[in-house]
Amino acid sequence: MAAAEPVVPMLPNSGGVGAGAPSGTVPVLFCFSVFARPSSVPHGAGYELLIQKFLSLYGDQIDMHRKFVVQLFAEEWGQYVDLPKGFAVSERCKVRLVPLQIQLTTLGNLTPSSTVFFCCDMQERFRPAIKYFGDIISVGQRLLQGARILGIPVIVTEQYPKGLGSTVQEIFRAVKLVLPKTKFSMLPEVEAALAEIPGVRSVVLFGVETHVCIQQTALELVGRGIEVHIVADATSSRSMMDRMFALERLARTGIIVTTSEAVLLQLVADKDHPKFKEVQNLIKASAPESGLLSKV
Repeated sequence: MAAAEPVVPMLPNSGGVGAGAPSGTVPVLFCFSVFARPSSVPHGAGYELLIQKFLSLYGDQIDMHRKFVVQLFAEEWGQYVDLPKGFAVSERCKVRLVPLQIQLTTLGNLTPSSTVFFCCDMQERFRPAIKYFGDIISVGQRLLQGARILGIPVIVTEQYPKGLGSTVQEIFRAVKLVLPKTKFSMLPEVEAALAEIPGVRSVVLFGVETHVCIQQTALELVGRGIEVHIVADATSSRSMMDRMFALERLARTGIIVTTSEAVLLQLVADKDHPKFKEVQNLIKASAPESGLLSKV
């Protein structure tokens, strides 16, 4: 669980809880959501011990993937304020754990150092069933080549490969990590691989099917505070109706629906980028429209 620890001036005595704590400890009222539970911590306990106590009291109710701030009740202000840097419990007090809100509408910036590409379930068994499958394979190849040029990590999944087969060769030969899954979302199977990549803020997501695995993966990622860019010309479904309604729903959720060329040029950002010419060669020919223009 990530948690913010803002810097504010040190506060005097705070609001109290009844006595009765064991010797050498200090009574503290721990508040979370609509709950308030009295407990105690050792004298001099700091930020980390308070977090541990919150987890022991409310662990089953805390979303570990969200960011939180710990606040202290200040009598002089009559309200909670952010926990001061270096705070240590010296007398009874009241603290609360507050989840930070996730802003769904984002600027949509992409930088190679904080971006990962997710390629979802581009498997041979889907070739005859998915609309414009050949087109999205072609665009997927373009994205993977761009990822290689720019040094961006790529994570690929396969949905129940025992029954649905392996990733198509056009994609498979360009990747190193392919993870099997049974859940429609790419999470949690990709979590271990994702945790090994530091500083991830954005995921570029493409593959099949738009209204199932792509949609569920995108919604889970956004719920964890990761910005998602869905490449519309590299994702599809068995029906255009499902594909287009899913893209519309996802856009309304605050997820960025974009195109392969837009993604690659945003990652380069400057004609003087040392890799610009290589990326430019990828997009000299326009990507196939894969039925998108007929639905605009």
